[in-house]
Amino acid sequence: MDDSNGERNVSRRALLRASAGTVALSGIGSAHATGGTGDATGASQFDDDCPEATLEPSMTDCEGATMEGCADDHPATTALRSAVTDALETRYPDVDALLDAGYKPYFDTLEMGDDSWSHWLNPTFIGDDELLDPTRPESVLVDNQSWRSLGVMFIATNEGEPVEPPAVYGADDDEQRCSPWHAHTGLPGRFAWWFYRQTYEQASTDGLLEFPCRTPCMLHVWRVDHPESVYAYDAPPDDYRDLPPADDPEFDTDAVPGEDDLDWNALPEAVVPDRLPGDRSPTAPLGLEFGR
Repeated sequence: MDDSNGERNVSRRALLRASAGTVALSGIGSAHATGGTGDATGASQFDDDCPEATLEPSMTDCEGATMEGCADDHPATTALRSAVTDALETRYPDVDALLDAGYKPYFDTLEMGDDSWSHWLNPTFIGDDELLDPTRPESVLVDNQSWRSLGVMFIATNEGEPVEPPAVYGADDDEQRCSPWHAHTGLPGRFAWWFYRQTYEQASTDGLLEFPCRTPCMLHVWRVDHPESVYAYDAPPDDYRDLPPADDPEFDTDAVPGEDDLDWNALPEAVVPDRLPGDRSPTAPLGLEFGR
């Protein structure tokens, strides 16, 4: 990878060591958004084209979304959570399984230590037309201490394009309808999705994707108890994560689950992107230049 002057190569590991702890544009959420090919630095960020955009993390309810009818003990909720838990325990229990299933890491939370968690996104599942399928979650949410899966994040897309999400239960005119979908409008969440798309969907091209005004709708389902809701936006507090450390991973790493936080440094070289969220060009507004 060339440095800013194009004069020398810098290894990804060296870059990680140099930039550890300096990721300024990490986000608290990731989701899928549309955007054509173009110059990301020229896309609207905080103008009339993106009236909801904020610099700080923020989100908005999707059209028709509601938590009014949502209850953790509702049969539809318990069935969905049970199916999610089964899928996470049998298919996607830890980092090894996620890598084998094609998930891509994104360490997009600003929390560190006890509150640290990360999103892992699957391009195949994001690109299909399945919605609310516990066996094919678009994103798996991972506890960075234990290296185990905490829950899933469904992303409302059809063949990769945003769509109106379905309710978990209840009809449109039903006061007991549960449809807890939300979209991110803050810079961190929008950047997180832009980074994912640019890295894993546009990796074979030289163009830059447009920076989105908002993400598509997304929905969390937590397998562990949560003091707010099964569908809560934020991760459960550390006290609610009663998960034993994952087994030592099969890939080569000096990090140990339960002892070392899961981060870019803990992963094998092959799955670490050439450019990370903290790799920002000084010539680009807000660090959105992503030259290849």
